[in-house]
Parts: sequence; structure tokens; C-alpha cells
Amino acid sequence: MDISDGDCDSHPAEPEMEDLGSFASVDPVAVDQACYDAVVNSPDPGKKALIERMDSRHGIHTVEAAAQHGLGNREYEMISLDE
Repeated sequence: MDISDGDCDSHPAEPEMEDLGSFASVDPVAVDQACYDAVVNSPDPGKKALIERMDSRHGIHTVEAAAQHGLGNREYEMISLDE
């Protein structure tokens, strides 16, 4: 699975990062925060373009607002199923 824009974006970009894996949670805010953090903390040099794209769409502010409105929690515990 490559990170790319969804089909709702009229100007999708080609993936520029390697696969970061699959993320799941019953908390939509926590999973969004975990995905954002995974991109930011990735050693992949392709992350720069994705971070710029997320920031241009105020991605982290959307997560912050969702948490402030009680839609979930930004704290999470990462559990790897690969180990």
C-alpha cells in the first residue's frame, strides 16, 4: 500500500514515499495522528513532498480540531503485528 491522495482529490499526486504499513483504530483521531507521526518520523526522503502537501491542506490542524470537538484522542499506542 503506497501513500497517495484519495479519489476525492481532483489533483492527485503520485506516491513519493515507500509503504509505511497499515494503520487501524477504533479512534479516528488517534489513527490520523499516528499516520501523520509515521510520515513525519519516517527516514524516507520522499516524505518531504508529502509533508508539504499535508501542511498545505492544514492536515494537523484538522486532527487538532477533531480532538477539540471530542471526536477522539490524539494519544495512541502503536502495536506492531509484524513482531
